[in-house]
Amino acid sequence: MHVTLRQLQVFLQLAQGSNFSQTGHSIGLTQSAVSRAMVELEGQLGVRLLDRTTREVLLTDAGQLLAQRIAPLLQELNDAFAEVADVGHAARGQVRVASSPTLSAALMPACIAACAQQLPAVQIQLVDRLQQEVLAQVRSGEVHFGLVVEPPALSDLEHATVLHDPFVAVLPTQHPLVRSQADSGAIGLHWAQLQGQPLVLLDHASGSRRLMDAALLSHGCGPDRCPVVQEVGHVTTAFRMVEAGIGLSIMPRLAIPPQGLPGLAVADLTPTVERAIMLVRRRQRSLSAAAQAVWQVIAATAAPRNSNDG
Repeated sequence: MHVTLRQLQVFLQLAQGSNFSQTGHSIGLTQSAVSRAMVELEGQLGVRLLDRTTREVLLTDAGQLLAQRIAPLLQELNDAFAEVADVGHAARGQVRVASSPTLSAALMPACIAACAQQLPAVQIQLVDRLQQEVLAQVRSGEVHFGLVVEPPALSDLEHATVLHDPFVAVLPTQHPLVRSQADSGAIGLHWAQLQGQPLVLLDHASGSRRLMDAALLSHGCGPDRCPVVQEVGHVTTAFRMVEAGIGLSIMPRLAIPPQGLPGLAVADLTPTVERAIMLVRRRQRSLSAAAQAVWQVIAATAAPRNSNDG
């Protein structure tokens, strides 16, 4: 039996007192199409449902029974379709967003606050992980999307750059490179001035380390000229080591707290080298309405920082 939803809708419209012409007009079919749908429905069921006259349509006993049974079913089905459409278009529910620790601390609090204000029916669950884990969870579908430092491979990911974040040098305030600029206001260094300095860097689990190494090498500060004496997993550890005089550090600007670093100086590096902060999700997989709305709020919240960091 191949009864279609359209046939049942046509039949119910007729059962509610419409003639063939009125039914066709109300549901966008020709009168002949309405008639054909009823012939096909009666053929599928093997019973006569309608008695047709030139002036009206009357239900047979079988037709009355069918109308009584399918009316609530079609209404329930319509309600289900409306509910599904509402879920597909309304920003509500839980959205899981993964990001690496530095981005979780520097960007996500403001983004989550903006979402709470603009999307009160959406609950954000932040998954704070190392970048490799963030990318793995995005690819596996464990999270809706992630916020990462430009990964080396993007072929399987949809991505959007939301921020460009420059690298800076972090030094003790009494370091000769700092004291030589004591009267110049803002501190700035050329990458080449780091030659001969021991470095404390984030380890290779950081999404930024690959970019740091490339920048150092391109400006004559490779391992033979700038030895990496310590590799650490957290920016706070690196700052404490710089305080202790173990070495200088290269950090993304976002890693520097808004209130600064007591006892440490932060120097802009020239020429400017930036890392791209990106939203990433699985390619060819659509986001839910809630996840898409959160994606847009995060992009808009992070974007104004570009003008401040440039």
